[in-house]
Amino acid sequence: MRAESTGRQVSLLLTIVAAAFAVIQFFPTDQYNPPESEIAKAPPKVRAVLDRSCADCHSNRTRWPWYARIAPASWLVARDVSEGRAAMNLSEWDLYEEDDQVDFVDLIGELARDGEMPPWFYLPLHPEARLDEDAISVLEDWSLTFEPVVR
Repeated sequence: MRAESTGRQVSLLLTIVAAAFAVIQFFPTDQYNPPESEIAKAPPKVRAVLDRSCADCHSNRTRWPWYARIAPASWLVARDVSEGRAAMNLSEWDLYEEDDQVDFVDLIGELARDGEMPPWFYLPLHPEARLDEDAISVLEDWSLTFEPVVR
């Protein structure tokens, strides 16, 4: 009799979890790419690294993956993109003051060198974004030679 009761409890729990999963799908996230003002001007090698490793979270050119349409993953992805764009948005580069542009480029080089960007949790599903030594050198060199966009 005890095994039958445990089986019913497990079945009820699975039903509740499945129903909750179905219900949360009715609360979608706002996934859009606003118009770009002016993308950060950079040499082609730098642009390639930024596009491959930074643009999904730090620009208005986010490639929304399939799992970004399934809650609760969609909530996490939307939050990460929103926070990334708020921290620095390559698509709104011309709106930043010259000093801010210099600071951002310095920070990009530093975070790349220290292995802090892209974040570790992004890389398993986006292995192409991993920065190898050549990509890190490209970003560091850019930070040493960068000239801000004058408005």
